[in-house]
Amino acid sequence: MQVVIAALVLAAGLVAAAQLIGRGRRAPAAAAAEAPLEGRVADLVRHEEHARSLERSLDQRAADLDRRAADLDRREDAVEVERRRATEAAERYLRDLERVASLTAAQARQALLRQVQEDARHEQARILRQVEEETKRQADRRVRSILSVAMQRIAGSHAAETTVTVVQLPSDDMKGRIIGREGRNIRALENLTGVDFIIDDTPNAVVLSAFDGVRREVARLTLEKLLLDGRIHPARIEETYFQAKSELDAHIVELGEEAVLEADVGGLDPDLTRLLGRLRFRTSYGQNVLAHSVECAQLASVIAQELGANPRTARRAALLHDIGKAVSHEVEGPHALVGGELARRHGEEEAVAHAMEAHHNEVEPQTVEAVIVQTADALSGARPGARGESLEHYVRRLRELERLAERHEGVDKVYAMQAGREIRVIVAPGAVDDDASVLLARDIARAIEHELEYPGQIKVTVIRESRAVDYAR
Repeated sequence: MQVVIAALVLAAGLVAAAQLIGRGRRAPAAAAAEAPLEGRVADLVRHEEHARSLERSLDQRAADLDRRAADLDRREDAVEVERRRATEAAERYLRDLERVASLTAAQARQALLRQVQEDARHEQARILRQVEEETKRQADRRVRSILSVAMQRIAGSHAAETTVTVVQLPSDDMKGRIIGREGRNIRALENLTGVDFIIDDTPNAVVLSAFDGVRREVARLTLEKLLLDGRIHPARIEETYFQAKSELDAHIVELGEEAVLEADVGGLDPDLTRLLGRLRFRTSYGQNVLAHSVECAQLASVIAQELGANPRTARRAALLHDIGKAVSHEVEGPHALVGGELARRHGEEEAVAHAMEAHHNEVEPQTVEAVIVQTADALSGARPGARGESLEHYVRRLRELERLAERHEGVDKVYAMQAGREIRVIVAPGAVDDDASVLLARDIARAIEHELEYPGQIKVTVIRESRAVDYAR
């Protein structure tokens, strides 16, 4: 536009100049002088024409741009119309779906989420089962070999010992002599030994009752010596008691030495050997603690050799793991921690003391040998017949097992089997499928671990059975 304005101004100037030239033609001399000016005017006219053509071109381009803008506006309007139509169509489609499915969008979303969760749960159960099966395939052979070798090589017998000892008498006449005049003899015996002498209608027998096995053994030796000597009176009873006590102390040392030799543990402190011998007169769930300790030492040695651990450390720790029970009435605290402190005090290595302290998880196991001692302790205690328990406690444990399994959803019937070492859970096939049964067995096993106390392990078997019944008439 600036070019056009300049051209117009120039044209006006040229017109004015031409008028002056016209008037000047009257003078021939002036016309001759103004001839070059006419040439410039002609150039200016050409430039003006060119400027006009440029202006027309610019106008044409502006018109084209206006048309394109109008086309874009029309297209935008068309797109907006199509978008509104698509939105309306989607809304109609959603309303049709809701009407056909009788569900709102929120309900359909919840149903979809539930389905996805159920699919994910089944997939989880499938993967869990695959992982467990693969792990079992890889571990079963090795575990079976180690445990079977250990248990077959260390096959010991167990005698259930109680809190009473029966002493046979040569005749019932001896009962009166044991009681003495006005009961002085039996009072002397009970005061010295700390044991109850029960004399009843049982023929030719006296029952000695005490929870301390050492005191009960001293009382038995004292009474047997008195019966052999025939002289039963308070002075003789006291003399015989101290003789029996001295003999039992020597016998306890012999029992400890025999246990050390049988377990193949050398260099043990004499005080620890004596404490080991005292375990001969202690029982745990009816299992003799010294025999249990020796068996644990042998089991731990075999397992450590199979696993490439230190057999010496495992054997010593397993033999001494229950030694705290020999002084449990003298020192406060869990027997595992008491035993570990005793071991340190008598020169045992820290690895041995740690494995002793960790066998009941009073401290967290930090070594392979500590885990081996735990395993040996569980194997020895869990063997069928190794330990006994009261009938009331046994029945209560079975009831707790069944009640714990029955509270899970989908469970129909529960049966405790194998003296409480296996529990069989029968589920409703319509409520629990194959994948869910795997998760149910795992949930019940974890619940048993967290809520019940039991020796060894408990096998959980979930049974799902579908039956079709018809009659031929």
